[in-house]
Formats: sequence, structure tokens, C-alpha cells
Amino acid sequence: MSQEHRTRVAIIGAGPAGLLLSHRLAEAGIASIVLDRRSRDEIEQTIRAGILEHGTVDILREIGGSRVESVGQRHDGVELRFEGVGHRIDLRGLTGRSVWLYPQHEVLRDLVGARLAAGQDLRFGATVERIDGVESDEPRIVATDAEGQRFEVAAEFVVGADGSRGITRATVAGSSREGYFREYPFAWFGILCEAPPSAEELIYSSSDDGFALVSRRSDTVQRMYFQCDPDVDPGSLSEAQIWDELQRRVPGTDLVEGPIFQRDVLRFRSFVAGRLLRGRAALVGDAAHTVPPTGAKGLNLAVADVLVLERALRALLLERDERPMLAYPQVASERIWKAQHFSWWMTSMLHVAPDATAFDRRRQIGELSSLVDSEAGRMFLAEGYTGW
Repeated sequence: MSQEHRTRVAIIGAGPAGLLLSHRLAEAGIASIVLDRRSRDEIEQTIRAGILEHGTVDILREIGGSRVESVGQRHDGVELRFEGVGHRIDLRGLTGRSVWLYPQHEVLRDLVGARLAAGQDLRFGATVERIDGVESDEPRIVATDAEGQRFEVAAEFVVGADGSRGITRATVAGSSREGYFREYPFAWFGILCEAPPSAEELIYSSSDDGFALVSRRSDTVQRMYFQCDPDVDPGSLSEAQIWDELQRRVPGTDLVEGPIFQRDVLRFRSFVAGRLLRGRAALVGDAAHTVPPTGAKGLNLAVADVLVLERALRALLLERDERPMLAYPQVASERIWKAQHFSWWMTSMLHVAPDATAFDRRRQIGELSSLVDSEAGRMFLAEGYTGW
């Protein structure tokens, strides 16, 4: 027989959205159970980028044990580079806000540690088989634990924070692909290398050969990307070829080279689920939407979802007021589509499409020039990059 557990909110997915939501619900006295099919090591050791908006950092500061201030690096500007010349966008001077370079796996380590220290019911290795009764007042999750034993969770509400390949997107939206989708004709070839920083701030470089991003992880480990074909094999290029591509695409800057110890290819997709709420189940984070990485919006958009959904859950479960929950899809969608536009705009402005003509490239340079030469243009980018 299956074991049965009861809670007020069942959260599927122990990523940033699920863990942050459980923390904020606990502060309101609302109990939750968090399930994730991955082990704790898998969650904490999957290296992903992380540019945090000013508002996201303010939220993380409130969590005990967060290292965002001690480990994260504040960046007050970014550089747009084209035609071999760098143009600094003074984020702090334009908006009064900065961004923080703090990788997502570090955020997850902080959140997992904080939730376990607080006694959170956090179940690693739990595979959700199905979600029943989302149209009722008591939806139910059927799952198996790490040892293969079946159990059930009865809740008053289910939150899907299990990413683009999770089960809740299909449960809420009707299918995993029901919604608005765009796939881009290029990807990023990413590397981690042992080297000192090539620049103090991020460089977004647009060249005739394609896009490149110069980022960093620490004083000794750097993260860099260059535009590539989505089907390229990460192991097909030698280190010399990789560095040649990067150097050519960041003209005017001599990148500091070093041994490459990780490489991957990141495909570009935009997606927004056709439905964010169904009965007593809602989607947040990557379960609800994905964006290209160019605008650095993924994790920040997940945090924004959580803030809206948390307020709705407080109203529903503590005050029996359904109105904020019914408004959740519309309220969340306003920011989701602003972020989709910003990510699309940054992507299309900086990358060279495979079928681009000489006219397309010159028009792109004109757009970049118009942006950096205009305070209003720089302000538009700074507002979007640091968070509206």
C-alpha cells in the first residue's frame, strides 16, 4: 500500500523557484512538501550561469545562509562591443541598480541548506508519476521515492516548478508543448577554463563572425560562449580552434587563455505555456516559460513568478480569497512577455543569423550604434537588464 502524506502546498521541483517558494510560504506559516527526482548532489553540482537582477539579490539577502554578498560579484555595467570597439553601459549610473554574477548552482546550495536547516520536508530522488484531481479542492500526487516505494501527497494546492521537461506543464497546460514556441537557428558553445579574468565586466560582442560573451566565475575560472550551429558536437573542436573562434569574435580584446575543463552546447528556445493555472495547480519558472540566455532573464523571471504566486497562495489558503490566484496568469504574464521581448531583442541584435545578408549586418550595426549613442537607448537596455 502507498504511504499517504498531507500538506497545504505540494511543490514539484527543488530548483530556485520551488525552494524559494517553500521558504516564503514557511514564513507565512504555510506548510509544504518539496519533491525532486534528482539527488541533492545533482541539484547542487549542475553548473549553470547566473546573472541576478537587483531585485532578485534583495530577495536572496533575506534568506539566512545566503552567500550572494560574500561570493557573488556586483557588476555596475556591461560592455557592448561591435566593430572592434567597446561601449560600456553604465547600469548603476542609468538606473541606480546593479546586477550580481552569482551562478545558479551557488544559489541552489544556499537555498537547499537553508530549507533543510529550517526543517523543510524536502524529498530528493522522488519521481512523480501523475497528478490527480487538480480541478478539485484536494489534488493528489502519486510518486515513488529513491528506494522505489510508492507514496502519495494530498495537498490543497500543487505548484509545478519542475522545469520544461517536468510532468506539471502537461498537467496544467494540456501538453508539454501547448503554448507559444520559438526555436532559434543558432546555439552557444560554452566553455569553462582555468584563467584569470579577461575583463572586469561582461562583454557582449557582435562581430561579422558571430556573437561571443565573455563572462567569469571567479578569479581563476572563466566562462565564455560563442555562437555556433545547434547541432555541433562539443567534442569536435580542439582547444586551439575554440580559442581562435573566441579571439576572432571579440576583436580589440586579447582574451586570457587557459586550459578548458568543461564544454557544452546550449540551444536557444523561447516558450510560454498556453496555460499557467488549472484549478488547484499552477506553473512557475521553467515549467511556465523558457527564454534565450542572452538577456539573463531565466532565474530572475522564476523569482518574479514566485513573488506573485506566493501572494496568491497566502490569500487563498489564509484568507479564502481566490481572486489573486485567478489573476495569477495575467499578472505573471505581463512580466513574462516583457522578458521574452527583451531576450529576443538582445538575441536578434547581437547574433548573426545563418541567412543574414550584408544589408542585415549593416542594419544590425546601425541598431547597435543607435543604442549606445542614445541615453534613452542605453536606459532601455539598463532597465531591462537590471530588472523592471
